[in-house]
Amino acid sequence: MPYFRKITFALGLIFAPVLGQVATAATVAAPYTTVATSADTRDIVQEIINVVGLKARFELQAADIDNAAAVVYNGKRYILYNERFLDAINNAVHTDWAGVSILAHEIGHHLNGHTLSRSGSNPADELEADEFSGFVLRKMGASMAEAQAAINLLSEEENSRSHPGRSYRLAAISKGWRSANEQLLASASGPQPDQRAIEPVRRQPRMAQQEPQQQRAAAAQTASLNSRMVLSKVVFSQAPREQFYLTSRLHLVHLTKDGPRVIGKLAKTGNPDYPYYFESEYLKTVFITDEGILVNRQGQQVGHLS
Repeated sequence: MPYFRKITFALGLIFAPVLGQVATAATVAAPYTTVATSADTRDIVQEIINVVGLKARFELQAADIDNAAAVVYNGKRYILYNERFLDAINNAVHTDWAGVSILAHEIGHHLNGHTLSRSGSNPADELEADEFSGFVLRKMGASMAEAQAAINLLSEEENSRSHPGRSYRLAAISKGWRSANEQLLASASGPQPDQRAIEPVRRQPRMAQQEPQQQRAAAAQTASLNSRMVLSKVVFSQAPREQFYLTSRLHLVHLTKDGPRVIGKLAKTGNPDYPYYFESEYLKTVFITDEGILVNRQGQQVGHLS
C-alpha cells in the first residue's frame, strides 16, 4: 500500500468505497446532522457551477457523515460533506484539488440526474460523475494528476456492485479532463468572438471609410498578441530570440510569423519548492519557482520569467 494511502487509512475516515454515493430515500428521516458551511467551500462550489454555466439548484451542507454524498431529502437536493474528511484527503495527497474533485463528483451526480433515481449508486453513474469531475477540474486549472488524486487514493482496485474499479474511474476522469483540455486549446488558438453588441447602422461619409491598405494594417495588428493579455515574457535559454509569453489566461503562447500559437498552460504542482509548471505537448516538463526561474526535471535552470 502506498505511503499516502496508509496515512489516510490511519485517519480512520475511509471505511468503504462510498465516495459518490447517491441517496435514494427522498422521504425518510435524514440520517445526518448538518452544520454551517464555510465560505471557502461555498466559493469552490460556486466556481464549479460557474464552469458549467448552470445555477446551483441544490444546497451545500457540512454534515456528520463519513465522507461526501449527493442526496435528496423531502424533495430538496443537497451536497453533504465531512470537513475533516476533505482536509485529510487534501493533506494525504498534498493538493487542495483532491477536495475540489470530490465536491465536483457529487455535483455531477445532481446535474446528471442520478439522484432522481431510486436505484442508488451504480458503476455507470459513478463513471459519469467521475468524467464530469475531470472536465470541471481541467476548466478550473488542475493538472491531470491533480484531478485524479482523490479517486486514486480512495477507490478500490476491484469492481463492486455499486462502484467501478480504480482503473476505470481514473480513465473516466482522464476522458473528462482531455475533453475540457481540447475545448480550451481550440478556444485559445482559434479566432476570438466579437464582443461588440448590435448597434444601429450609421453610414459613414466616403472620406472616413478605410482604404484597403489601412484595413490590412488593422488586421495585422489584430493578429498580433495584445499586450494587455500578457502577464510575463518567458525566456528559454536555448531559444533566447524566440518570443514566448504567459497570458492572463495562463496560456503559454509562442509568437510566430503566422501569429500567436498556444503551446501550453500554467498549472499548479502542489510542491512548495516548484509550485507551477508548464503543461504542454510541445515541451519537456518545465517547473517554475516562486522567483520565476524555469528548471527542468534535473533541477537545471532552463530559463526565466521577465
